[in-house]
Amino acid sequence: MKKLLMIITALAMGLPLCAQVKPNVTKESTTVTTKVNDGTRERKVVKTANKATQQEIELQNAESKTLNKNIKPTPVQVTSSTTLSGDGIPTQETDRSSYYTMDGQRYQFSTDRAGYRVSTDNNQNYGVLRKTSNNNYIYRSGTTTSYGYFDGNGNFIVETYDDKTDGVSVQTFTRVRE
Repeated sequence: MKKLLMIITALAMGLPLCAQVKPNVTKESTTVTTKVNDGTRERKVVKTANKATQQEIELQNAESKTLNKNIKPTPVQVTSSTTLSGDGIPTQETDRSSYYTMDGQRYQFSTDRAGYRVSTDNNQNYGVLRKTSNNNYIYRSGTTTSYGYFDGNGNFIVETYDDKTDGVSVQTFTRVRE
């Protein structure tokens, strides 16, 4: 009897853990295969474009005791990437991008050969990010070189030393969740 009571108690305590709400995730992949003949042999090149969207699910009236509840609209986080592979070509990621805002301006962070490139909506280069050995980034914009890192929410934080005030200014690129 005592063992049965312990089993029922353990099950009852574990049930709320199973009721956790998972985010709504959509993944879309497009693959294009191209055959290239360079005169000596034919090669196959495969380009794969991946797009992932993630949205947290929240209920409008979570506290109410009704059974059927409406879902509250929440921001969507979009990430895209492109990879190339094929005959004689090692698999490589050619583009990965996310969108951010700072001071009302929208920016795109996209991968380049050595880190990330930061550009504005009209594709004007704004800065570059280079990864350091401790998983942080050196951020270079114009004549300013700063230190940056991604926080737990996916935002990019830039810390810049100011000679005039002998202090550190902090700017935040907020991740766009469309």
